[in-house]
Amino acid sequence: MSYDKMQVEDNVSSVTQFVLLGFSDLPKLQGLLFGLFTIIYIIILVGNSLIIIVTRLDPALQKPMYFFLANFSSLEICYVSVTLPRILKNLWTQDRSISRLGCATQLCFFLIFAAIESFLLTVMSYDRYVAICNPLHYPLVMNHRMCVQLAVGAWVIGIPVQIGQTCQIFSLHFCNSNQVNHFFCDLPPLIKVACGDTSLNELCVYLVALLFATIPFVLILSSYVKIISTILKLPSTTGRCKAFSTCSSHLIVVVLFFGSACTTYFMPKSNHSALTDKLLSLFYTIVTPMLNPLIYSLRNKDVVSALKKFFLKN
Repeated sequence: MSYDKMQVEDNVSSVTQFVLLGFSDLPKLQGLLFGLFTIIYIIILVGNSLIIIVTRLDPALQKPMYFFLANFSSLEICYVSVTLPRILKNLWTQDRSISRLGCATQLCFFLIFAAIESFLLTVMSYDRYVAICNPLHYPLVMNHRMCVQLAVGAWVIGIPVQIGQTCQIFSLHFCNSNQVNHFFCDLPPLIKVACGDTSLNELCVYLVALLFATIPFVLILSSYVKIISTILKLPSTTGRCKAFSTCSSHLIVVVLFFGSACTTYFMPKSNHSALTDKLLSLFYTIVTPMLNPLIYSLRNKDVVSALKKFFLKN
């Protein structure tokens, strides 16, 4: 083996940590960004925690719809906690390094929680489908046992696949550059800094995204086609408005999450720009979890009423 080849292999194996460039191209805005993301994190924690508390305590919210909403709010807290604390640390200390193991752990949990969100949104759309299209069978179909099984399935089904995908990505060789032009460890920017042929890895990303994003999204759309068709047949204008109001909240969240995530993961590598990746990632990792409590509470009279009672008692 020639000296040059040995030197290249040594350089490849020496990448034991990465540097998350994040918002380093905005040096004058570091303090402002730290304050902004701190406020957003507090809003996410408080907003989603309030939804979990009121759906557990208020007797009027002991329904499958709010059981899944509590699960969804719990997920959002976990999901955003994978990325935001690291972003805040990087902005505060200006130390953007992350170990290879730390990066792999962050990516793994991020992918797992993203998969859970995809499946949980699908389960929530199924709940609305049964409630509106088959109201007489709703109590029988969506009993407590079924709700628990669907929730557990959504939480665990994607774990083995995402662990496997993380192992596959980190089995790649990373070249001399260990600078990841992103604010957290995500698939597209990591593949960019890998050397050698990554076409198989890109194909796997597309296939997993197809399984965990496209198929659930199609199922959700199918549910809503039937839901909207049923709603339009309702004789009462009040009933139609109430049904549309209940479903529109979920549909807004679905569009925000799947729209930004699918654009990121299905866009060819050659068409990826670091700025586009960052902006889209902000939507499905930070903006959507922040808006969810507002969307679900402000557009739902039962949740608003439960929040009012909760604050009046305290």
